Amino acid sequence: MESPLRFDWEKLQNFCEMLFVRTGVSPEIAKIVSESLVQADLRGIESHGVVRTLIYHQRVEAQMINHTKEVEVIQEDDATLLIDGNNNFGAYIGIQALNRVIDKARKRGVAIAGVRGSNHFGTGAFYALKAIEQDMILLVLSNASQTMPPSGGIRPFIGTNPLAIGVPAGTQLPFLLDMATSVVARGKIIVAAQKGQDIPPGWALDKYGNPTTDANLALEGAVLPVGGPKGYAISMFIDILSGVLTGAGFGKYVNNMYENWEEPQNVGHFFLAIDINKFMPIESFKNRMDTYISELKGEPTAPGVEEIMIPGEIEFKGALDRKETGIELPINVVTDLFKLGQRYDLDLYTALLNSKEVNLHVSE
Repeated sequence: MESPLRFDWEKLQNFCEMLFVRTGVSPEIAKIVSESLVQADLRGIESHGVVRTLIYHQRVEAQMINHTKEVEVIQEDDATLLIDGNNNFGAYIGIQALNRVIDKARKRGVAIAGVRGSNHFGTGAFYALKAIEQDMILLVLSNASQTMPPSGGIRPFIGTNPLAIGVPAGTQLPFLLDMATSVVARGKIIVAAQKGQDIPPGWALDKYGNPTTDANLALEGAVLPVGGPKGYAISMFIDILSGVLTGAGFGKYVNNMYENWEEPQNVGHFFLAIDINKFMPIESFKNRMDTYISELKGEPTAPGVEEIMIPGEIEFKGALDRKETGIELPINVVTDLFKLGQRYDLDLYTALLNSKEVNLHVSE
């Protein structure tokens, strides 16, 4: 197996951005989508990183993403709004919803945005981090195409429907929970299959309902909910808020972006923003968060544990490291990006962290 290559994150983001622009996507949308992908890789969530660039391009070319149609507000009042993404890129739709819900929360203290007509929108952390930067607490939910059975079933019916929560702090790192409601995001199984690797026991079932460690068999079957019936119930609740409530697809009506080339995905999202200043001065809140986090991290550790971490801490530290040492991409992802770049007269290898690493031949 050929060794992965390391890329400078800013140059890689610029490369992806230019790829989308050369495809006909507006610079504004291309920038948001590329930032979403690279930020996922920086945080170590490679299943949602630039590995998704190829499928995004394929769906644009197949007219399964309508990047020329603007986001539309269907209805709104002082504290709520319903948005139709009109099948644009999920990350662009998500940012539009985020900006609007934050504006409303600044006026009313709390605001909710429902979204329909969207696509895969990346990681929830992408939006939570932007809300944290604006001193907001954010809850963001999204449904997804069916990859997980209800408890007691063997056939996929609901998605690995993720949730993310971001809470700012002061000198401490912010609280940032970003999780799928499955034991593992299906994207990680896709990555394992691409790398020819097995997956751990307990992640998935094959199509006959048998436990499997074969990533390819898992992709034919179903991933399992985290916490058994509890994860299944949470995923169902997310589907209700993101899909049933918004008018988006739900259950089997959220279309798979890898398999359905006839209909839009019609993914739904749900954003809830809280303006902390409506409860107490932001600095007082941040001081209280710092106290809370420092005391929690000061608790005695179990044998073999060096440090107590808070949600998001590992990813924050990983992002800082990758900004210095580069984003490592598997050779199959490098090959896909290289070939895409060739089509649009763009050289992927200019984004390498160390140009001396280029010693491979990518087959035509």
